[in-house]
Amino acid sequence: MNKQGLVSTYTVAPYKPHKMSYNESKQANELDREFNQREAKRVIVSDLTYVKVKSRWHYICIFVDLFNREIIGSSVGPNKDAALVARAFASVQGDLRQIQLFHTDRGSEFKNKEIEETLHAFNIGRSLSMKGCPYDNALAEATFKIMKTEFIHQMSFHSLPHLKVELNDYINWYNRHRIHGTLGYVSPIEYKNLALKKVV
Repeated sequence: MNKQGLVSTYTVAPYKPHKMSYNESKQANELDREFNQREAKRVIVSDLTYVKVKSRWHYICIFVDLFNREIIGSSVGPNKDAALVARAFASVQGDLRQIQLFHTDRGSEFKNKEIEETLHAFNIGRSLSMKGCPYDNALAEATFKIMKTEFIHQMSFHSLPHLKVELNDYINWYNRHRIHGTLGYVSPIEYKNLALKKVV
């Protein structure tokens, strides 16, 4: 880092509002913290975080592929609700039938008729963290920690369209250029391409 003139960026954890309602489903934690997956787009984890646009809180939802840590879906909006999650689903490129398991925490925004219908239509299995246990969705939490440090806390967003543009740019950089120690110090896209070459 010294040779490249790089300086580490760190943040003090800001106040995070506690979730007031939970998904009380009896659905088990099928993922069971198996965060290392061998196939692309088979197991997806998701979570939400907040970001200030002008003086108002907005929210970001992301879908992360456990195979290569790639962010394969995202959405932003002024409300922390199921519609935000549905838009993230709609942003995923390719065949949703590839996804075998969709894992989230028990936030009420992850439970609604539209999401349940999507999961059923594409035969996607469901997995929920144990109530009050962030470790069950640690990969999604870790991804947001990176995003907050490198992106959210480094910028000021003056409108929702501005946030959308900047988020798309960041995700493109994150997927194509940001190296990850858990991937052997290559980017998510490079890791996937290397894996495909090995199969061929």
